[in-house]
Amino acid sequence: MSKFLVGNAPCSWGTLEFEGTGGDQIGFGRMLDELAETGYRGTELGDWGYMPTDPQVLRGELSKRGLVMLGAFVPVALKEPAALPAGIANAVKTARLLAAVATDPPPYLVLADNNGTVPKRTQGAGRITAGESLSPAEWKIFASGAEAVARAVLAETGLKTVFHHHCAGYVETHDEIAMLLELTDPLTLGLVFDTGHYTYGSGGADAVEALDQFRERIWYVHLKDCHPDIAAQARAQKWDYFEALRQGVFCELGKGTVDFPRLLRRLAEWNYQGYMLVEQDVLPGMGSPRESARRNRNYLASIEDNFTRPVGRKSP
Repeated sequence: MSKFLVGNAPCSWGTLEFEGTGGDQIGFGRMLDELAETGYRGTELGDWGYMPTDPQVLRGELSKRGLVMLGAFVPVALKEPAALPAGIANAVKTARLLAAVATDPPPYLVLADNNGTVPKRTQGAGRITAGESLSPAEWKIFASGAEAVARAVLAETGLKTVFHHHCAGYVETHDEIAMLLELTDPLTLGLVFDTGHYTYGSGGADAVEALDQFRERIWYVHLKDCHPDIAAQARAQKWDYFEALRQGVFCELGKGTVDFPRLLRRLAEWNYQGYMLVEQDVLPGMGSPRESARRNRNYLASIEDNFTRPVGRKSP
């Protein structure tokens, strides 16, 4: 029997991809030390330049802590055709670094919309209505752009690309996720399913039911919780996405509405063999990241013994 592979990410230490959230950023060395100390086996890259971009140096920083690289988040304004060439170039640059330090299982290029840059979507995060989604013509542009990024990354580096649905972007709600998957090739683009962004972005809908629905496209899983009271307050008071973050809408695992025991049971039934990445998006200076990371890992350990997986079969 095999336990799940669990990683954590720089965003849990306040390193987010959004402009204007720099604050008192925790350095990558301390972040990696604390990540390894609290029981995780892998990490994502974080913003370009947060960790070393020299492959040999980065490999050394990971290996001396017994960590592996799981992926890198790359935002691209896929609705805007003019942004695509630079987006592809950035994705390929990032993927080359990932490929240079890759282990088994290999990391993913984690593609997303350029979240937090469109005021209407940022203001309405967590309460998006159908009329605020992309038009049919815009969906075609968005989906073809996502496929173009994925094809370029695969051709240049051999790595696969997963799309990250995300609040404050154009792929946030259940229907928006389904539309993107419908319009893209299942062999070209996978999905990283984020339990917290799904729960908040879909108005508190059941993440495990969505996991089942999107199963054939899910290549990677992000574990994030969503506090129901803070989410409800955010909707009632019409907070924007960043205010919801400041107020702690993405709480520690087990303190929100995501049914993690049921979710782990489902992944075990699938014999999911990939990593699960814990993310607790926080802004710089919020809370104690190391202790939150420790509590999150201990919470998972308290339930994962019931859902170990047979070895030797592939995940879907």
